[in-house]
Amino acid sequence: MGEYVIKLPDVGEGVAEAELVEWQVKVGDLVREDTVLAAVMTDKATVEIPSPVDGEILWLGAEIGDTVAIGSPIVRLKVAGEGNVGPETGKVEKAGKAEGPAAKPAAAKPETAPPAPEASPNVAEAPAKPAPPPVTPKNSARPDVSTAPRPEGEKPLASPAVRLRAKEAGIDLRQVVGSGPAGRIRHEDIDAFLARGPQLAKISGLARNEAVEDIKVIGLRRKIAEKMALAKSRIPHITYVEEIDVTALEELRTALNKEKRAGAERPKLTLLPFLMRAMVKAIADQPNINALFDDEAGIIHQHGGVHIGIAAQTPSGLVVPVVKHAEARDVWECGAEVNRLAEAARSGTATRDELSGSTITITSLGAMGGVATTPVINHPEVAIVGVNKMMVRPVWDGTQFIPRKMMNLSSSFDHRVIDGWDAAVFIQRIKTLLETPALIFVD
Repeated sequence: MGEYVIKLPDVGEGVAEAELVEWQVKVGDLVREDTVLAAVMTDKATVEIPSPVDGEILWLGAEIGDTVAIGSPIVRLKVAGEGNVGPETGKVEKAGKAEGPAAKPAAAKPETAPPAPEASPNVAEAPAKPAPPPVTPKNSARPDVSTAPRPEGEKPLASPAVRLRAKEAGIDLRQVVGSGPAGRIRHEDIDAFLARGPQLAKISGLARNEAVEDIKVIGLRRKIAEKMALAKSRIPHITYVEEIDVTALEELRTALNKEKRAGAERPKLTLLPFLMRAMVKAIADQPNINALFDDEAGIIHQHGGVHIGIAAQTPSGLVVPVVKHAEARDVWECGAEVNRLAEAARSGTATRDELSGSTITITSLGAMGGVATTPVINHPEVAIVGVNKMMVRPVWDGTQFIPRKMMNLSSSFDHRVIDGWDAAVFIQRIKTLLETPALIFVD
C-alpha cells in the first residue's frame, strides 16, 4: 500500500489561490477515480476537484472557507501500489491540521498517573468510610418554570410581605409558580419570575427562542459581500426613479411572441431584451454612461461595446452573467443570450468569461420587484438600471382615469462621474423608447 497526495490544480489563468467552498468526502471514505472530492471558487466561478485514483481518504488539508494556494496539498489517499509520496515528499504540513506521512490526527495519549506510594506491610488498612450523603441546602429547590399558571379563580398562596412586593412590582401572582409547601409563593419565586420575565407565552403555547447559530460567510456569499462593501465604500451613489407606461410595449411584446416565422427559432421575449435595446440607443447619445471608473488611477475607461450584465439570482446567491456586445444584437438575439446565460448561471456552469466584462448592469426582481429600489452599482461600473414590478394603475389622460400598465425604473449612478442631470436625461431617453417601442426598431 502507498499514499497519493492530491494538490490543488491550476483552476484558471493568473489565479494564484482559490477558496474551498465544499467537501464531498471525509476522512475514511473510499473513493473511485473521477469521484468529486471538493469544490473551490475563484472570481465567482466554481471548479470541482476530482480524484485521479482509487483509494481511501487519509487527510483533508483545509476547512471550508479557507483560501488555498495553487499547488498546495489538499487530500491524502491510501492507494494500492506505491502512490506518489516518496521520501522527499512524505511530509505534508498545514498549520493546525496534520503532520507526517499519514497525516492522521494523532490519538491523544492518556496522561500516566504518578505511581501510588507502596503501603507498608506493617500497617493495617483502615476500613473505608462511607461517603456522607449530599446535603441539600434549605430552600434550594428551583421553581418549575414549565408549570402552567394557576387556573382563573384559584387564589395563590403567599405571605402579606410577598403580596405587597408583587403589588408594588405590578406582578400577577397567579402567573408565578410557587416553590413552597402547597405551592406557596416565596420571595425567591418573585426573584425568579422577574429574572425570567412573565411566562404568559405558556398560555398560548408560544415560547421564546434563545438559539443563536453562527454561520460562516464563505464562497459566493463572501464574494458578494466583498463586492457590495467595495461598491458602497468607494462609490457615492445617486438614485433616480422614473415611472414608465409600458402598456404599448406589452401589447407589442405579446404580438411578437404570437408571431411564428417558418424556420426561425425565436425565444419568448420578456421585457429585458427591449430594455437592453433601449439602453443601447440611450448610450449612443451619452457614451459616458457606458464606462468603468478606475478610481485609484483616476481614469475613466469609456467603452464602445455595450456589455450588459444581467443580475441573476441562483440557489448559491447573486451572479452577473454578461451579454457581450448588445449593440450588435437585435431583441431576439438579446433574449436568446439572456436565456442561455441565465440557465448557465442557475446550473453553475457559467464560465469565468461569461461572468465578467460588463460595462453596465440591469437588475430586476421580476414580479416581486416592489415599487422602488436603490440598486448598488456593480463596481467599477458607473451605472445600474433597476426594473421594478409592473402594475395596472389608474392614469389621468386629461378627461378621465384609464387603466395603464405602469412600471418604475430605479437606477443608480456614480456621482463622481455622472451628474444628476445626465442621469435624468439618460433614464428619460429610455422612458421615451419604452413608451413608444416602435422607436427601438428605428436606426
